[in-house]
Amino acid sequence: MTVEQVESWSEGIAGFHARFARHFGRSEPRERALDYLIGLLAPLERKNGWTVAERVGQLRPDGVQRLLNHSDWDADAVRDDVRDFVMESIGTRDGVLIGDDTGFLKKGTKSAGVQRQYTGTAGRTENSQIGTFLAYASSRGRALIDRELYLPLSWTDDRERCRAAGIGDEVPFATKNEHLKWMLQRAIDAGVPFAWVTADEAFGQVRHLRSWLEERAVAHVLATKVNDIVVTGQGADVQVDRLIDALPRQAWKRLSGGRGARGERIYDWARVAIRPRWTNGFGHWVLARRSLGDPGKLAYYICYGPVATRLKDLVKVAAARWAVEECFQSTKGDCGLDHYQVRLYRAWYRHITLAMAALAYLTAVRAREAEKGEARTAEKNSYR
Repeated sequence: MTVEQVESWSEGIAGFHARFARHFGRSEPRERALDYLIGLLAPLERKNGWTVAERVGQLRPDGVQRLLNHSDWDADAVRDDVRDFVMESIGTRDGVLIGDDTGFLKKGTKSAGVQRQYTGTAGRTENSQIGTFLAYASSRGRALIDRELYLPLSWTDDRERCRAAGIGDEVPFATKNEHLKWMLQRAIDAGVPFAWVTADEAFGQVRHLRSWLEERAVAHVLATKVNDIVVTGQGADVQVDRLIDALPRQAWKRLSGGRGARGERIYDWARVAIRPRWTNGFGHWVLARRSLGDPGKLAYYICYGPVATRLKDLVKVAAARWAVEECFQSTKGDCGLDHYQVRLYRAWYRHITLAMAALAYLTAVRAREAEKGEARTAEKNSYR
């Protein structure tokens, strides 16, 4: 990277930070937040209080710890400004909102929400915290725009333990599906431009979430389990796999869900309408994905969308779910999402929000560079 690029990035980070600087009560935390962003974006192997402090010329992490634990600033207001920045950078009318959770492996019993629980991060039950996230993806990029910390019943049933971790008595137990509803409602209320919602089967198999989306006319493609039951147009309850098994061979189409790390993600796909009577221009389908290498390996989705929706449209949305995994990978690898060393409830939200802000900045930079590259290509082609 050239000196000019470094200076440009530094100026850009300062300008980005200025967008939400008003949410800090005093100059000291406001300046610390800028330092923290710079540290999160720096090429450090670990991005904790000590390494970030050293990166910005501090001998001790006291200022960083005050920023996360005690300083006067509004992390939710910063989150909202970061979300708005993401929309300015990559927002499109056909964007997709993606719900998912990720784990943060932790030691001990005092960090807010920590307990032995299953986490996909490790692929097994581990001592961990679980965060529920909302990502936004479009043809211009992807970023995380909202977050909630999951508090198990072992925490919310013990208010004394909660208070010790800074969790107020007003904070209730909430499932990850309820978290997703909260985050989706905030996105809807904020006027986030999107056309579809997608999530994995941990969310998609929950009927009340699907009903909640339908009540708001929110189109969705939600993964579900093989034995999930759907109601057909005749009022019969049928398992999704049986509906797909009954389809003729010609119903299957070989389609790509987009490029992945190993090239095009190509599968065989099929769908069946389950409520032929369209309501308000919307209808329902069961969608299935079949592996080319292992035809017995299928994945299922329950879909709701406009009557004009094509099979390839559903495939595109289903495949967009991988964008949230890419967000987690990038935010953990480049922005220190999982490098924090905090115990308090408020501190978790503050670190996560600033890590999301760092990813939003990277996303905007990448989107601008992509646009410049497209413009250069178009200019070259115009001279041919």
